[in-house]
Amino acid sequence: MSKHPITVTQPFLPPLADFIPYLEQIWESKWLTNAGPFHQQLEVALAEYLGIGHVALFANGTLALVTALQTLRISGEVITTPYSFVATAHSLLWNGIQPVFVDIDPVTFNLDPAKVEAAITPRTTAILAVHIYGQPCDVAALQRIADTYGLKLIYDAAHAFGVQDEGGSVLRHGDLSILSFHATKVFNTFEGGAIVCPDAKTKQRIDYLKNFGFADETVVMAPGINGKMNEVQAAFGLLQLQYIDQALARRRELDSLYRRGLAKVPGLSCLSIVGNVRWNHAYFPILVTPDYALTRDELYQKLRANNIFSRRYFYPLISDFPMYRGLPSAAPANLPTAREVSDRVLCLPLYPALTNEDVDCILELVTDA
Repeated sequence: MSKHPITVTQPFLPPLADFIPYLEQIWESKWLTNAGPFHQQLEVALAEYLGIGHVALFANGTLALVTALQTLRISGEVITTPYSFVATAHSLLWNGIQPVFVDIDPVTFNLDPAKVEAAITPRTTAILAVHIYGQPCDVAALQRIADTYGLKLIYDAAHAFGVQDEGGSVLRHGDLSILSFHATKVFNTFEGGAIVCPDAKTKQRIDYLKNFGFADETVVMAPGINGKMNEVQAAFGLLQLQYIDQALARRRELDSLYRRGLAKVPGLSCLSIVGNVRWNHAYFPILVTPDYALTRDELYQKLRANNIFSRRYFYPLISDFPMYRGLPSAAPANLPTAREVSDRVLCLPLYPALTNEDVDCILELVTDA
């Protein structure tokens, strides 16, 4: 049994002493929010680090999702995945948009492009796809569909910080990509998020929308929201960025330890990364199949009884929640792969502070079923 609670993910926390100078500067300047100097610095630093054009920072990723839909003036129906965190679909409801759920690919767990194309109707205006666990979607196929049918393409890239495909950052795909900087993410600002913008004009519209629509002191351009990131969050992000490569390297090491330890365990399979991808190891999902000695939920409870708190990401499906299950697209028969994955998935703990001894403890419990 673990001597201390081990959760599925924990925030990476740089040394406190390194953060104090940032707080002192904020205190001295008395500029606490409203696009202060640290906010502006972090937008530039993130764009440079990620290799993308423009970044608009937000107080959290959900506000970024809601605002992205406003930015592109999305309405009607949007095709999306049932296999994600609820914020993906909630952002649609908050904008008066009807989600249309389609099934996922059994290998990547991302939207199945063939299912997306089959679900398009005259009311469809956009596709909202998710890079699940940081695994890139089939971006070429989704872009082809969007171009063919005149749809907007938005990526919920909450898990995809730092992920690259053969052409560079996966965040460059689609009309907009949205990041989450929640405390449990690979890169965090306590709470936080961002919209990745293709050009300065789009960023300007987003900046209006995230600040009540203000263009200047007396001019309001649009019915905006208060989505701004404050200076403390931004300062913490600048500090995090100094350590991000170190954190990603440790995640890669832990991923390798798990894969070696689970390679010969009957009934357990690890996520396979498709294509030439630089992954960020945001999560470590496994699928528990009937060949394993325990059910998924029995393994979950066994780990929990030993002070190890894995998570069933993502279970239940979004389409199973009361506000969605009445939709025609939410019918279980429409989503067989998503349902099977949801019923079998278990994310094991993975974060930079996790020790090799912790991993050994987890592997011992999992392999001795």
